[in-house]
Amino acid sequence: MAERDNRGPRRAREEQTPEFSDRLVAINRVSKTVKGGKRFGFAALVVVGDQKGRVGFGKGKAKEVPEAIRKATEQAKRQMIRVALRDGRTLHHDIEGRHGAGRVVMRTATAGTGIIAGGPMRAVFEMLGVQDVVSKSIGSSNPYNMIRATINGLTKEQSPRNVAQRRGKKVADILPKRDDAPVAEAAVETADA
Repeated sequence: MAERDNRGPRRAREEQTPEFSDRLVAINRVSKTVKGGKRFGFAALVVVGDQKGRVGFGKGKAKEVPEAIRKATEQAKRQMIRVALRDGRTLHHDIEGRHGAGRVVMRTATAGTGIIAGGPMRAVFEMLGVQDVVSKSIGSSNPYNMIRATINGLTKEQSPRNVAQRRGKKVADILPKRDDAPVAEAAVETADA
């Protein structure tokens, strides 16, 4: 039987979407006890992102590992969020995220710091495209709760553009003014005296 090249609207939709990268965070073997014994299956947790400010996570269960990963990836692509990044490398401000017993703290970092995060949080930041961040997980080390808490915190992040738009002001009015030059000149004058 000949294979069909065109598989309808689903095929067209996959070609239009941008290329995403995915990261397998956790895989668990789960069992169901039935009359004849135990039936084993697998649960997968996957983080998907375009490394340009979009990220999502999904979980999938199936009898085989590849099928569980495929289901998790599809779910992650359906529930992606967009996060505004400062200079395309770090967060705009410090954030705290919570989900259940999981609590995470994420802080902005200077250029060259790298991703200082553990396990599941690192996967989220790498798929998001963050290059510099300092984070700490306080509470549950369950990967599901850590990822949900991280996503919860990232949804709370607000860029200066969003705040200015909501207030009906310009971005320049929102950001603090930098007066570095007069301070430097005063320091030079006192050193000469």
